[in-house]
Amino acid sequence: MPTETFEFQVEARQLLQLMIHSVYSNKDVFLRELISNASDALDKLRLAKLRDDSLDADVSDLHIELEVDKDARTLAVRDNGIGMSYDEVGELIGTIANSGTAEFLRELKEAKDSANAEGLIGQFGVGFYSAFMVADEVTLVTRRAGEQQGTRWQSRGEGTYTLEKVDDVPQGTSVILHLKPADPDNQLHDYTSVWKLKEIVKRYSDFITWPIRLVGEKRDGDKDAEPETLNSMKALWARSRDEVSDEEYHELYKHISHDWRDPLEIIQLQAEGTFEYQALLFLPSHAPHDLFTQNFKRGVQLYVKRVFIMDDCEELLPPYLRFVKGVVDAQDLSLNVSREILQQDRHIRMMQRRLTKKVLSSVKSMMAKDPEKYATFWREFGAVLKEGLVVDPDNRDALLAVCSFATTRSGDETVTLKQYVERMPDDQKDIYYVTGESRQTIDNSPHMEAFRERGIEVLLLTDPVDEVWVDAVGEFEGKRLRSIAKGEIDLGSEDDEKKDSEREKRAEEYEGLLGWMREQLDEDIKEVRLSSRLTVSPACLVADADDLTPALESMYRAMGQEVPHTKRILELNPDHELVKGLNRAFKEREDKAELAETAELLHALAVVAEGGRPKDPGRFVKLAAERLQRTL
Repeated sequence: MPTETFEFQVEARQLLQLMIHSVYSNKDVFLRELISNASDALDKLRLAKLRDDSLDADVSDLHIELEVDKDARTLAVRDNGIGMSYDEVGELIGTIANSGTAEFLRELKEAKDSANAEGLIGQFGVGFYSAFMVADEVTLVTRRAGEQQGTRWQSRGEGTYTLEKVDDVPQGTSVILHLKPADPDNQLHDYTSVWKLKEIVKRYSDFITWPIRLVGEKRDGDKDAEPETLNSMKALWARSRDEVSDEEYHELYKHISHDWRDPLEIIQLQAEGTFEYQALLFLPSHAPHDLFTQNFKRGVQLYVKRVFIMDDCEELLPPYLRFVKGVVDAQDLSLNVSREILQQDRHIRMMQRRLTKKVLSSVKSMMAKDPEKYATFWREFGAVLKEGLVVDPDNRDALLAVCSFATTRSGDETVTLKQYVERMPDDQKDIYYVTGESRQTIDNSPHMEAFRERGIEVLLLTDPVDEVWVDAVGEFEGKRLRSIAKGEIDLGSEDDEKKDSEREKRAEEYEGLLGWMREQLDEDIKEVRLSSRLTVSPACLVADADDLTPALESMYRAMGQEVPHTKRILELNPDHELVKGLNRAFKEREDKAELAETAELLHALAVVAEGGRPKDPGRFVKLAAERLQRTL
């Protein structure tokens, strides 16, 4: 088959140009990425052979090989792993045809410095292209295990690449880098140097479970006979904590997660007894950009007796811990285990329960010992962790113990429910909370007025999941969780009782207005009543205690569930001059047409005050403009 030339996509060309003209401070990461790809290929071949013994593939000496030719200035990274077919090379290497590329380019432009930028290489799965940071030309030769014909891919990164089918290709993949000219002033980046290659492998890839061999340096056609193994190949999860440095753990985490940052926390677990397994888990220091998307790949790496089984085993941790990365090595599972078997295996369920409890206990320990580190964790992952309060009642108490929330008294800090309860006044019976889209919206909510005036602490909940978990949990230590935007509020001091008594006397005075407004706004509200929660605003909207909030209604509809629209209650502040004036006008005027517009405006203002949108924004603006004009 003749050689074919293809053009890169626009995004791929942009990516290549960034690599070719790289200003990254640490170009060494290219070798880390190529070795990581080779290791994955070896894992996949061993597993494929274990599952299908008839596969025509040699697995007797699986390894990664580095070979340098100083005279030709080439560096080859080879593996005898699973390899790729002609079509796979075109799909996986030739076009970078994945949705991550655009996101990678966007985040690359937003990276504040070169250290941030270089870390994005592996994170977005474009590690192969990091080779162009150090090479003028890259050649890839590969043959998929079980196939007879190989494929050669070649590019100078200038907008095109070539593909051709070739014969006599060994099983696996070879990536040959035609290195850029040597810089005599910078020997630290001479990738034909044996000591440099050893340094990079030791720093980034010592934990790789396959031997990484440096074959004898090529010069004048001679080749040393004995290759040198550069990595220790020790499984870090099988070693005690004092035998492994933090740097080694960090590099394993980066290899697994494709994150350039160090992990926030390292969690190690060794289970012995009837079912033995080892786990090495990591809490990241930063939430991935796609954590809340449907396509987010969650799960940890699963090994069985040091044999790699799968990359993203979802069954080992619940979805609300999907940010956790790591390795679990089980001793008693079948090597031929499938995802379907994992979903039903009782040992897997036992492991998930134990791992979940271990992660939560580690977060609790972090909260007590290192509040600053916990604050980072909660800022990045609190919203997803709270999902567990809804879906995992068995661990609800453990989850509540590690959750914290902003309050009206906490400033920039967060407090636990236990801390909130400990500082409640003796006469306060409930834990008060308010939900909203943002801290600013909540702070300006009319529902807060009476609580702010009386110094009562309120939880400020701004994550979408907050609308759900408060109902699922219901109470904490015998104290009911109560929304300040639902039901009638009785704050209960003596002075307030006097005010309430005065308002009861005025109820008869407002009875006509309340009934009339209820008729005027019948399509939108179920009741109009006087408020005990307002001190500044003229009106607000509240829900009955058991009603869905508008935000929760929207959430259910977004998930495709049909829910009926719930009418809400309009509360009026009888101490506000606008409400007083409206009541006087209602009693004095026969023609109430203009008052009907005022009632409509009052309702719309209550909707806007809580961050909502009037039913007819154009009409609202028109009415408001006319009223403003009359004041001039």
